[in-house]
Amino acid sequence: MEEVLMMRIFFSLALVGLLSFFAHLCNVLLLEPERLRSRLRRQGIRGPPPSILLGNIPQIKLMLSTVPKDPAKEHMGHDCSSTLFPYFKQWTKQYGQLFMFSLGKLQLLYVTDPNVVKAIKVNASLDLGKPAYLQKDRGALLGKGIITTNGAMWIHQRKTIAPELYMDKVKGMLNLMLESGSTLVKSWESRIENEGGLSDIRVDEDVRRYTSYIISKTLFGSSYSEKVEIFPKFSALIEALRSPTLLNGVPGMRYLPTKKNREIWRMERDIQSIIINIAKERTGAESEKDMLQMIIEGANKGDLDPAMADQFVVDNCKNIHVAACEVTAIVAIWGLMLLASHPEWQARARAEVLEICVGCLPDANMLGKMKVLNMVIQEVLRLYPGVGFVSRETLQDMKLGDVCVPKGVAIWIWLIALHRDPEIWGPDAHDFNPERFANGISGACKFPQGYIPFGLGSRICPGQSLAIAELKVLFALILSKFSFSLSPKYRHSPVFGLLLEPEYGVDLLVRMI
Repeated sequence: MEEVLMMRIFFSLALVGLLSFFAHLCNVLLLEPERLRSRLRRQGIRGPPPSILLGNIPQIKLMLSTVPKDPAKEHMGHDCSSTLFPYFKQWTKQYGQLFMFSLGKLQLLYVTDPNVVKAIKVNASLDLGKPAYLQKDRGALLGKGIITTNGAMWIHQRKTIAPELYMDKVKGMLNLMLESGSTLVKSWESRIENEGGLSDIRVDEDVRRYTSYIISKTLFGSSYSEKVEIFPKFSALIEALRSPTLLNGVPGMRYLPTKKNREIWRMERDIQSIIINIAKERTGAESEKDMLQMIIEGANKGDLDPAMADQFVVDNCKNIHVAACEVTAIVAIWGLMLLASHPEWQARARAEVLEICVGCLPDANMLGKMKVLNMVIQEVLRLYPGVGFVSRETLQDMKLGDVCVPKGVAIWIWLIALHRDPEIWGPDAHDFNPERFANGISGACKFPQGYIPFGLGSRICPGQSLAIAELKVLFALILSKFSFSLSPKYRHSPVFGLLLEPEYGVDLLVRMI
């Protein structure tokens, strides 16, 4: 009798636990998402109706499957929204510049309305942070570094890293930029000479080596040459994470030990091991005053336990490498493509560089005088900003302009649409026209918040001065030595995975001047 009673109690507890589990799942997957959508609907915000569990992922996949893939239809137009994000283009026509949609249980607010963008820009509250999904969806690459964290941890990371990227520090990196850029120039000169005066060059890897060398020497100092094997691992990890897992339609897919996931986990461990070993080599030795040392000291000042301190160092090194190396390189690659396809602007920028530098390598003062080149870079960043979205999440209920955004809603500002909106930029919004920046950003567009290539608000990219300087130096060195045009091999096909980049790379016909 006692055994029967115990069995009944056991099964009762198991049943209660099971029911509680399903109730929790029901709340997380169904009730809470619907509650958030309902609060937005009551404000007149609409969006495509989501399916149960998967949200709008099936609709997105269906629309992507209907995008023509015929290379013969590819052209040099810069309006890539129809091929990259046909769902956003269609939903914007249906619901306007502010609408909601769902990726599984994640509820998102799509924003290109300038008034809402402005409200986000001026909002300094820590309750408007980065979405939690970034640490999950891109955890192997970004972890809990400055790009993904919120609150006190983000403030501490910002105070640690941002001063290392102020303009006075960037000026101190100029020799590294010239050294790396001169290596690229010599490599191209050798190829052109060996190939009879004209060379067909795929520029992507050369540009990535340029940006990688600069940030790697800045980050790791003398440890750069000893630990050079880390950089191909970074590139491999970025490549493995290019396709967004948010759209795979299988909840928890990133936790399954698939072949791809196992490879990502292995690369993540390898990179972590290398960075931790470099950091440990600093212990007890005379400290270098490179960025890594500042991050190590930041970890020690943060009252973190040893495991968290190691993660602080590793994740912020990865974040800096991705932002300063990969994003800047992709913008530079797009910039070379645009200069190659617009010889009149290539000639104007070259004439300015040759007039200012007079046969010398550019210094900080010379770079500051290059107004035409600055206009070109601003226009490149408008059309091809590298990142596709500025993302935020409301960590508490929050009012942004006239919109009350519930806690837990992610916000996506789609730069490709914002930067190419004819209502903001005029009828030539899809054209490459650096002249629009002749009188600065305020003279280029109707609303200054319509141009945010480095993000906005308190979380604006701290490395923007470094990125602009790297782009100016690279373009100045290349323009002063070479003329270039698009190769017949070039196929204009922007793609968006981790970043907005050319699917088939950029091939140029390059000759010395």
